[in-house]
Amino acid sequence: MKKLIALLLAVVMVFALAACGQSAKPAATEAPKAEEPAPAEEAAPAEEAAPAEEAAPASSGAKSLKVWVADNVVDFTKEQIAVFMEAHPEYAGYSVTVEPVGEGDAASNMLTDVEAGADLFGFPQDQLARLVAANALIELSEENAAVVAKENDAGSVAAATLGDLIYAYPLTSDNGYFLYYDKSVISDPSTLEGILADCEAAGKSFYYDLRSGWYQPAFFFGAGCVLTYDTDDTGAFTKCNIDYASDKGVGAMKALIALAKSPAFVNGSSVGNATNAAAIVDGTWDADAAKEMFGENYACAKLPTVEINGEAAQLSGFGGFKLLGVKPQTDDEKLALCDALALFLSSGEVQIARYNAVSWGPSNLSAQADPAVQADEALAALGQQLAFAIPQGQYPGDYWGRAEALGDSIISGEYNDADDAKLMEVLQAFQDTCIGYAK
Repeated sequence: MKKLIALLLAVVMVFALAACGQSAKPAATEAPKAEEPAPAEEAAPAEEAAPAEEAAPASSGAKSLKVWVADNVVDFTKEQIAVFMEAHPEYAGYSVTVEPVGEGDAASNMLTDVEAGADLFGFPQDQLARLVAANALIELSEENAAVVAKENDAGSVAAATLGDLIYAYPLTSDNGYFLYYDKSVISDPSTLEGILADCEAAGKSFYYDLRSGWYQPAFFFGAGCVLTYDTDDTGAFTKCNIDYASDKGVGAMKALIALAKSPAFVNGSSVGNATNAAAIVDGTWDADAAKEMFGENYACAKLPTVEINGEAAQLSGFGGFKLLGVKPQTDDEKLALCDALALFLSSGEVQIARYNAVSWGPSNLSAQADPAVQADEALAALGQQLAFAIPQGQYPGDYWGRAEALGDSIISGEYNDADDAKLMEVLQAFQDTCIGYAK
């Protein structure tokens, strides 16, 4: 009896195996199709199948890209990205979103949450060190860095560089200040003494923001002084490099005091708030207002020289640049797209188009040579001035208030009768305070 049962079981197993072999045969022919999982995978629970589907495009990473730019260039940027994507079908699987986030806000947002931030974002050059420290920027490839260094002006390249590495793509060289003037009044804009004499003779005003920590250093930097800050990897201020308490600094103070004494002097830097002006130190953002104010006598020039310690010193100051950064990526293909797109958006061709669209001043040398850019008097004057400016780095918030206090004291006449020893004492106190901000 036992032998009979064993025989019957063997027959049943043969039929079962034959049946299984027939049901598995179609799966063997379909298995090579990646999009169609084998029957064993289909039998798996739904929650186990999902990860396999999400992991399929692993070589392409997340198929989306987020770009942050200033509100006034959102539409322009979308148009340029469409041109790029059409020329690069290899990235057709990616969707690119452009969001209006201003340069200052973009930097703050990236520092707050890098992971949630944009893949490409515009930012002002004074935030470079903090963004690098926060791992919000990836250095350019050797190939792209060589292109950036070759095709852009020295100031913008320096602004995008930390140590020996370039971390961003320059977009503009248009943030700085220079001289707007009425050429029917100002006979020679090359010296401050001549400008003030012409204004006084005509009963006109010369506007300069002596209280501002941005404009005020033009005299000290022109005299050869320095005022910069070092930061550590966390963005904390570690050292203040300053030599205002020096013979050079005393000379700059005397020049500032002489300016404030002039009956033509008015403190300010906004064309929109100026009245009876024959000259004003301002930026490109007020070019249209300056054209309206001066009419057919509208003219521009770099900042003038000023006599310091018996010699003509070229007023200097800060230069500012807009940069485009790329966030570190975990996927090589997406990183390649980010770098290629950033290089394109910062190219000479696109910078010229951006100037024509919204008047941003190019950093690209070929774009700067474009006839339309060359014909822009404000940009031409700024370009000349930036050759004497230093890129604005990071400064403690308290510095700006301290500079205002120094300016207020000068304007009020507090130091009009001060001798060199007294001015050195004032500058030493200012210097010590600035140094204290880095401790």
